[in-house]
Amino acid sequence: MSLSRRDLLQGASILGTGLLLAPGRAWGQKTTVKLAFIGPLTGGTASNGLGGRNSFLLAVQERNADSKSKYRYETEVLDDECKPTVAVQAALKATSDPAIVAGVTHYCSVTAIATVDTYHKAGMPAMVWGAVLPEITYSHTYVEITRVNGTMINQNNIAADFAVKTLGFKTFALIHDTTDYGRAHAKYFGEYVEKAGGKILSTQGTAKDQKDYTAELTRAKGDRPEVIWYGGLTPDGVRVKVQMDKLGLRAQFQGTSGIKSDTFNETAGTSAEGTLAFVEGAPTEKLPGGKKFLDAYARAGFKEPSEAYGPFAYVAANLVIDAIESVGPDRAKVAERLKRTRNANTIIGPVEFDEHGQNTVPLISKYVSQDGKWVLWEDSEYASGKRTLPGLRFKKL
Repeated sequence: MSLSRRDLLQGASILGTGLLLAPGRAWGQKTTVKLAFIGPLTGGTASNGLGGRNSFLLAVQERNADSKSKYRYETEVLDDECKPTVAVQAALKATSDPAIVAGVTHYCSVTAIATVDTYHKAGMPAMVWGAVLPEITYSHTYVEITRVNGTMINQNNIAADFAVKTLGFKTFALIHDTTDYGRAHAKYFGEYVEKAGGKILSTQGTAKDQKDYTAELTRAKGDRPEVIWYGGLTPDGVRVKVQMDKLGLRAQFQGTSGIKSDTFNETAGTSAEGTLAFVEGAPTEKLPGGKKFLDAYARAGFKEPSEAYGPFAYVAANLVIDAIESVGPDRAKVAERLKRTRNANTIIGPVEFDEHGQNTVPLISKYVSQDGKWVLWEDSEYASGKRTLPGLRFKKL
């Protein structure tokens, strides 16, 4: 059985029509089970949220097309706008609907950390698919919270070692947004830079969605750092990089996984060239099941790319569905089953949750912006020596 594009996206339209499904409503021979997806569908990080949403819907489509599935799955898609208050309202909406058994939740760390108590109090299992703040899983013992992607700890360790030990940069000026996400990234990156032998010249916190970084960049320029490092998300990362160039700040620009989106390259234009970013896991096309996923994603006809964290949303949806298929559509039983996930075979490789519900993703991929696209460092012309990073060119002057 194949589903049309209309069938695939009908779950996303449920929110707009106000349709609520009764728990356990029968669909033909199968009982219907409802799943929630929550992510940023509007705003500056919407490209990541839309890629995650589409990947989630793809997993649901495939499972509904499988005659062996015990249940028929429908979806409710909610926009958290990458804003904590909006995310809590979305979480309350999802958890208060008894038809929703579980959720695949949150790309932004500020939204994921803001909602853990909501899911716990409601007893609804929520699997994080993109947020990287360690505290999301490590600050509590809630059985309801699991995370399929890695945390920022390993990301910053690799990022610092690569910048200092591989590229040879020694001096850094850190700029970060003052959300939990930005502050934590700056903390870990700074610690690992100094451990690797580098020096932090300055650390400056800025407001999320700040428009003008002239003061911070002017101060950093006076310190003459070899690297301007930014801890934040795509919209602010674009502004920092473009304004660096306008000020003539000759330094390497390096960011976190939060800037690694197609939107960064599209918006920053030529200013994006040579930017470095780091993401947990392998590039989608190099994942164990990456080609199969990308082919299925293309056939589904989504107009937005899956982005870096789409495969994690896809895996999260499949793990949630596997748990429901195993123990039935019971929130408490599903939460317990997910927490015990061991060596699950997925497109990102084996998934196993520790006692905190955290999947350990030891591999960190290094990316560089080249000709308007993110390219794996090892495959880039910068790695081969055909091109020189902006920061290394200026370092030689």
